[in-house]
Amino acid sequence: TGLLLSRGLIPHIVATVDALPRRSIGASILPLRTPKGTFAVDTSSGKPMLDSKDFARYGPYMKIAEAVDSRTLVTWYVHWYPLFQQAYRELGYPQGYFNDRLIAAIDDMLAAPNAQPPIALAATPDGHYVFADPTWESLSVGQKLMIRIGPEHERTLKAKLRSIRALLLGQAPVFHAAAEAQPATASSSH
Repeated sequence: TGLLLSRGLIPHIVATVDALPRRSIGASILPLRTPKGTFAVDTSSGKPMLDSKDFARYGPYMKIAEAVDSRTLVTWYVHWYPLFQQAYRELGYPQGYFNDRLIAAIDDMLAAPNAQPPIALAATPDGHYVFADPTWESLSVGQKLMIRIGPEHERTLKAKLRSIRALLLGQAPVFHAAAEAQPATASSSH
């Protein structure tokens, strides 16, 4: 754990969680590498569609998500929460709690539409692809990820997120108390 912490894992996690409910995210802040392989597009129908083969690129991440015990993960998070809170403040949020942002990010991902293939794409002038449905293209980073990973992975990941969310909410008072556990100041003597 020390090795991971010394490499800045927590600040990367904090920045990623903060960005998930937003419309865009910088690849440099992701704590994990992007999936291997190239983005698969099926053009056999004459229109670009998200190729279901692309879902397999997320397999290694899903194996990790499935293997990690939610309670163990939340226990680790609670233990290191002061570092998460510190990284959140350093990211530019002197007020508020990282745990609240984490719950908001989880809720946002859980609200992703249950997309079923075929998923239409549209080519951009620079050769990239976006969702053809403007409503889907305007979704947050986290919700678009839920569509890109495919329906089966989405069900699995949403179940894991619901489990983590329930555990986090059961621990919520601990987070606020831990974040405020700082030396008493003259202003707290009221």
